[in-house]
Amino acid sequence: MAADDLFAGGADDATYDASSIEVLEGLEPVRKRPGMYIGGTDERALHHLVAEVLDNAMDEAVAGHANRIEVELHADGSCTIRDNGRGIPVDPHPRFPDKSALEVILCTLHAGGKFSGKAYQTSGGLHGVGVSVVNALSDHVRVEVARNRTLYAQEFSRGIPQGGLQTLGPTPNRRGTTVTFHPDPQIFGAGSRLKPARLLSMARSKAYLFSGVEIRWKCAAELADDQTPEQAVFHFPGGLSDYLKERLEGSATYSEKPFAGKVSFAEKFGASTPGSVEWAINWTPSRDGFVQSYCNTVPTPEGGTHEAGFWAAILKGIRAYGELASNRKAANITREDVQAGGSAMISVFIREPDFVGQTKDRLSTAEAQRLVEQSVRDHFDNWLAADTKSAGAILDYLVLKAEERLRRKAEKETSRKSATKKLRLPGKLVDCSSNSREGTELFLVEGDSAGGSAKMARLREIQALLPLRGKILNVLGAASSKMGQNQELNDLCQALGTGLGSKFSVEDLRYEKIIIMTDADVDGAHIAALLMTFFFTQMRPMIDHGHLYLACPPLYRLTQGAHRVYAMDDAEKDMWLERGLGGRGKIDISRFKGLGEMDAKDLKETTMNPATRKLIRVTIDEDEPGETSGLVERLMGKKPELRFQYIQENARFVEELDV
Repeated sequence: MAADDLFAGGADDATYDASSIEVLEGLEPVRKRPGMYIGGTDERALHHLVAEVLDNAMDEAVAGHANRIEVELHADGSCTIRDNGRGIPVDPHPRFPDKSALEVILCTLHAGGKFSGKAYQTSGGLHGVGVSVVNALSDHVRVEVARNRTLYAQEFSRGIPQGGLQTLGPTPNRRGTTVTFHPDPQIFGAGSRLKPARLLSMARSKAYLFSGVEIRWKCAAELADDQTPEQAVFHFPGGLSDYLKERLEGSATYSEKPFAGKVSFAEKFGASTPGSVEWAINWTPSRDGFVQSYCNTVPTPEGGTHEAGFWAAILKGIRAYGELASNRKAANITREDVQAGGSAMISVFIREPDFVGQTKDRLSTAEAQRLVEQSVRDHFDNWLAADTKSAGAILDYLVLKAEERLRRKAEKETSRKSATKKLRLPGKLVDCSSNSREGTELFLVEGDSAGGSAKMARLREIQALLPLRGKILNVLGAASSKMGQNQELNDLCQALGTGLGSKFSVEDLRYEKIIIMTDADVDGAHIAALLMTFFFTQMRPMIDHGHLYLACPPLYRLTQGAHRVYAMDDAEKDMWLERGLGGRGKIDISRFKGLGEMDAKDLKETTMNPATRKLIRVTIDEDEPGETSGLVERLMGKKPELRFQYIQENARFVEELDV
């Protein structure tokens, strides 16, 4: 359909007029599409509301204006976060003299005190949408501000002020901001409630990230249990070192004390570079390694440039130490080996960080990599030289890891060649040419038509294809004999090079990334759900180690002359139509009903080229692993009444059906 068709005559001419054009004002866009601001309306998004308000309080603490934060969960499901900072300004705003600054901040997107860097040198909330989004997605919000020895208050509902700013009188012994909000059941569902254990964990982690703050926890008596006390106080002078010690409690480590430290960028690089980095790491043979990273106290579960800088410093340091110790095998150590048994905490504070997405899952500030690497490297070299016993044990361990990796690589090259011969079947595996697993990808594509386009679009050296015909077996509850007789599953297991269930070994996986690439329709979503159920139940370590991904093909292609862009959904398409593509003439719109309709150029640019595509990594919530199992059983199990119940509970959240 061309853009001009929007204005062409037709049967609906009489009903398509100016009143058909919807203009969203104030916070209406947030309520219309909450996923664009908090990543969805699921449990993770619900708890992200608390994180947004808590991040603002932490910013006051990090800036040196507060030393105490209180987090309280009430019996009715509302949450209160209180700090003893400066308090949100309440004087009239220069651009809106009839409104207080408080009302502007609560009711306007992209309004805040963190854009210029004058009020905060570093902060976790930089987009100016945090507390206003919380306001939009709550059915009740009350903000109290103790400022200049006077107490003020204002209430809101679904983003709309319920009266003006009230002056409640003098309060000589109180200062700071108190925000109480109740998530809107219209958005998150009547049965959705904030979980005490999750909020307690969030509060504790924030206290570890900034040693200068005391965080007080409180929840209603009826919400407390053995794991979640009614009251608690968190204050950790040791910072991340204390945090790592708690995480590794009971585990043997190669160093008695972790390699930990903190560096101010201003002291190392000059006063013009504000911010700092803090870290703690140790190696243990008794468990898999892990890394938890943060930027301005905001968790970055997908890592980013600060993690890259940290691991670069560790890798270069251990290799240099190996050279000094005349251990030639140290040159074979890679980042994969260093991370294998390394348990690390990394926290960076920088001005105006760039994140990928509003929920800030990955840091993309390029400068952060250089700052962190140079800050950590010198300290790591000195630490290794000062504790030669620990350094020698860590070096021996990492050399052993490198040797194991090289041995597996040699075995994998042999198994790849043999597996390729077995799988040379018409319409099945199209393997890549690389003999190493590192950097390789296997695309599970829906049908032969999509497989044809993908075959032309792929990078032959690293990308392999396995077309799937129809929907695979729902393995939840299926007998092992039935799985063994299913040809599609047999082909998939043979291509991956692994066994099933207890026989699965992530070390035998022949590809670094497994990417599910299905059509953006109901059938495609069902196939993706069946595959994820299979991997979750039969190959769970593959998900735990971050090998499973979902491709994100676009729904639309828009062209205007020589200019071409892609849109993931209707909202992005409408945005491009309103903004324009930069060319002249009409804008042609093509809707992809399936991957088979995309030519090789479209598929390569949007879905397969690592430089331009978007991928979603499939993860399992570490805090609530049981909930994932329960949801999979509910949606994919043999009891249709559970699916029907879930549909009844969530059908009202469906804005549009694609059937």
